[in-house]
Amino acid sequence: MTKISKKGVLLEVKSGVQTSILQFFQDAVEKKIFDAVMLPMKVPSGDSFAWIMIEDSKIIKNAQPLAPIMPVNAAKALKRYTRKGKGKFKVAALLKPCEIRATIELTKLNQVNLDDVTLFSYDCVGALPMQDYIADPKEGDAKFEKLLTDKNWNSKYVKPVCKICDKFSLSASDLHFALNDQELLLFSNSERGEKLITDLDLKVEINLKKWQTYIEEQKKIKLKNKEETYKIVKGMVEGFENLTETFSNCIGCHNCSSSCPICYCRQCYFDSSVAKPNSDVVMMRAEDRGAVSLPLDRIMFHTGRMAHMSLSCVSCGLCSDACPVNIPVAKIFSYVASQTQKTFEYSAGASAGDALPMKEYRLDELGELGELVKSAEAQEGGHE
Repeated sequence: MTKISKKGVLLEVKSGVQTSILQFFQDAVEKKIFDAVMLPMKVPSGDSFAWIMIEDSKIIKNAQPLAPIMPVNAAKALKRYTRKGKGKFKVAALLKPCEIRATIELTKLNQVNLDDVTLFSYDCVGALPMQDYIADPKEGDAKFEKLLTDKNWNSKYVKPVCKICDKFSLSASDLHFALNDQELLLFSNSERGEKLITDLDLKVEINLKKWQTYIEEQKKIKLKNKEETYKIVKGMVEGFENLTETFSNCIGCHNCSSSCPICYCRQCYFDSSVAKPNSDVVMMRAEDRGAVSLPLDRIMFHTGRMAHMSLSCVSCGLCSDACPVNIPVAKIFSYVASQTQKTFEYSAGASAGDALPMKEYRLDELGELGELVKSAEAQEGGHE
């Protein structure tokens, strides 16, 4: 990524931010800058959204670029488009910051190819809880539109994990839409972004300092919310008894893993025949312990998932949206991920240039662990 721009392009806002963003993409497609644009669009039933790859510029106006909910993390949609590698079409994709971060993580896991994709991000006010929106889509649209109009970054209506998200603005995208007062600004964040602004002959003349100062002020509020939330969550997950109590209502549906953009394995161990013992094994466990709780191995499932993806968790909150028994999975995983990533001095999706820890084993990955391994190897060598 390039050094963040000091100035941006002022985009005309007449009929609202959403319309202006759509007009930008429509112009870009008509000028052959992109062959297609990937944007969210409301489904015919009106109670959800789907990601659509739009080639016809006339259809772009029907999309809703800043969707009020996240039925799926857009990184999963982008993965399906790029999973077979480089294509021949130039595509633009507008994603929430957490979706950008998930996309960057998936590139490091060889699940997404960005050779032909230009990533756009925007200042995100958060997403509404799925069930609240489905219950009353019209009210949900009105609430969300008011959040955008008021630039309300700390609304009580958004998902709990959105209230503690301090990475709601610029991420590792190529270009970023900044919501500044009543203005809409666009600025580049990579060489690809710089080229696009040049190709579109846009005037880069608006100083971004005021916007940057405002965003930093909002981040401080978010960080305070996060700190207070993590104090509560810490008591829920630290210690086996607390962990058992927290996940006691889990029904073993595995919705959290299937909705997670980072859980990409085609065959999850916990859904395999190996992890599903037959009735004889269940009875043997019951006889040994006196009783067994069903479903089996709930704690093993959740701790296994934490170990598997906490380094790449971007706190998008899809896991909580998918939980039918309202376990605060997103806040729990966000807390665990914060501890894991802090240990490795890593921030998930912050930059495509940062290597993903533990992908390849290195002795210096963790200082203490590395020293222990070296010591064991030395002792083993001494016994030969």
